[in-house]
Amino acid sequence: MKKKNRLAFEKSPYLLEHAENPVDWYPWGEEAFTRAEREDKPVFLSIGYSTCHWCHVMAAESFEDEEVARLLNATFVPIKVDREERPDLDAVYMAVAQMMTGSGGWPLTVFLTPDKKPFFAATYIPKESRFGRIGILDLIPRIGHLWKNERAMLLSSAEEVASALRRPPPEVPGLRLEEATIKAAYQGLVARFDAANGGFGGAPKFPSPTTFLFLLRHWRRTGDPGGVQMTEVTLRAMRRGGIFDHLGGGFHRYSTDLHWRLPHFEKMLYDQAMISLACLEAHQATGKAEYATIAREVFDYLLRDLAAPEGGFYSAEDADSEGEEGRFYLWTLPEVRAVLDPDEAELAARIFHLQEEGNFREEATGRLTGKNVLAMKIPLEDHAREMGIPVGDLREWLEAAREKLFAAREGRARPKKDDKILADWNGLAIAALARGAQVLGDRRLEEAADRAADLVLHRMRDERGRLLHRYRGGDAGILGNLDDYANMVWGLLELYEAGFRPERLEAALALARDMVERFRDRDGGGFFFTPEDGEELIVRRKDGHDGALPAGNAVAAFNLLRLARMTGDPELEVIGSEGLQAFAAQARGSPSAFLHLLSALDFALGPSSEVVVVGEAGSPETAEMLKALRSRFLPRKVVLGRPVGEDQRIVELAGFTAEMEALEGRTTAYVCSGRVCRQPTTDPAAVLKLLEEAAGGS
Repeated sequence: MKKKNRLAFEKSPYLLEHAENPVDWYPWGEEAFTRAEREDKPVFLSIGYSTCHWCHVMAAESFEDEEVARLLNATFVPIKVDREERPDLDAVYMAVAQMMTGSGGWPLTVFLTPDKKPFFAATYIPKESRFGRIGILDLIPRIGHLWKNERAMLLSSAEEVASALRRPPPEVPGLRLEEATIKAAYQGLVARFDAANGGFGGAPKFPSPTTFLFLLRHWRRTGDPGGVQMTEVTLRAMRRGGIFDHLGGGFHRYSTDLHWRLPHFEKMLYDQAMISLACLEAHQATGKAEYATIAREVFDYLLRDLAAPEGGFYSAEDADSEGEEGRFYLWTLPEVRAVLDPDEAELAARIFHLQEEGNFREEATGRLTGKNVLAMKIPLEDHAREMGIPVGDLREWLEAAREKLFAAREGRARPKKDDKILADWNGLAIAALARGAQVLGDRRLEEAADRAADLVLHRMRDERGRLLHRYRGGDAGILGNLDDYANMVWGLLELYEAGFRPERLEAALALARDMVERFRDRDGGGFFFTPEDGEELIVRRKDGHDGALPAGNAVAAFNLLRLARMTGDPELEVIGSEGLQAFAAQARGSPSAFLHLLSALDFALGPSSEVVVVGEAGSPETAEMLKALRSRFLPRKVVLGRPVGEDQRIVELAGFTAEMEALEGRTTAYVCSGRVCRQPTTDPAAVLKLLEEAAGGS
């Protein structure tokens, strides 16, 4: 039995994977830095995550190697960090890597002084030097030599980096975000759009669903059909491609090629949440059922494979199984023929472009492996036309084959699941599921979102009631960051609009006010990523640009603007508006990096609409009114429900609803747009007409 290091006492699946390494790992904490100071050693900081393929490669190659471990232990105090547990640390030291090398990624390797200042950064480092890339066996002695003999140079470099990180971005007094920035962002996307394959730019291609949310809002504001067209082309290409799991549903992390066919196989919770949101909005905008179908397929995957028994959703599934990337998802033609009858196998091979020699290539050599990714080169409708059969029949036959292949695949060794529950990622999942419940009318989605919200709100708190970031194995820990608060508020707002339970709006309001109290930059506007009572790092970051997830500052501002409309509290609107304007100079300089912020700006510019539905909860009339409201893409509206009867808690939260009544005992909608209120109506068609007129554009 291998000896375990200190990581054996951690909760993170990623850290636990390294608990038997011969490297003398520490988790991030003062114990490690105190030792570094006492022994006069630099710190070797390694940041990764459980489903990162190249993190696994570097671990197997170096961190499990006795020779490398001896060098590391002798020269450094080694620290291992899970970037998903500590996104605050990851953000700081990834900024260092980008500043020093011009790029970033994981695994991330940073060398620090004992006072946490970085002086060297890299991503993946091979064990031995090759192809111009220095190996860790050569790098460690060089760093050790510099630390002993040229310390002053390293310390000077570290101080320069730390100073550069602390330097605030340039501000232009009086500069404000305006509609022109939305237009500039749209034009930038048009210029980068890959009309042939969908997506933006070259390979690798990431889904980037915040782009679709922005494009659909641009269409709604301006009537320019380009935003819808780019969204449709890309969503369809993604659904046909290998980035989509055609057997189990859900999307892989990204495509390594231009055509969305060859994926990097890990599956992340946040991708499922954001892509399904984009599909729901595309369905509302176009009225096309295919986008609702994609959302349902993603939700089926979430509820089947990522749902935790106690509520909430696990973080991810690995790309690797049995030591091989994609092994769980890849098929040889003989394997397909062993599961399906001859006609079905021929059909599957034709539709999914399966080859005897395989269509999947080794990443390193580019050599065909004999294995296949299931991906469609052309739409199913084109196959049906070529074969001279109705597309409905073809879809039915394909579904029968798919079910058999899925059942066979379930017998394989599954990729490892990262079973920690993160508040920020669960907030996005709650938002997506609750929106799905509204748009698709599927009660089970609201129930799943409710269970996740209850887990976070009731079991991921500290003794002072502060939100915590991570939950695993009954244990919650790590102070919540901005994204935890912002994304959970988003989820709770969607959950309120799904069922109009006042306690959900009340919880959203309480979390938002706590976020303002603990994260707000009262001098410059916007929000810091870490709370004012959080760990002191070399810099307290405040970012507004999107990454794989929408920016926490953008989500926070959007939430506050929505809450201001829902509660009538003007202070929330002021703080939300300040949050947008805090990034005016950066967004005007690089608008396509701030798309979710610009989606929030679209809401702020308005005209927005407030709708209060007064009626008996669950009645056919109320259901008909809500169905009409949810059938269209009207992103600048908020909806409140005021039930007829004794439960009037909504009046305590939104006092302006106090005098609103059901006309003649019928479900009644009160509509205000552009700060002007219209005559209440009991006619769903009249409500939609008022909202469409207010929305303008399309």
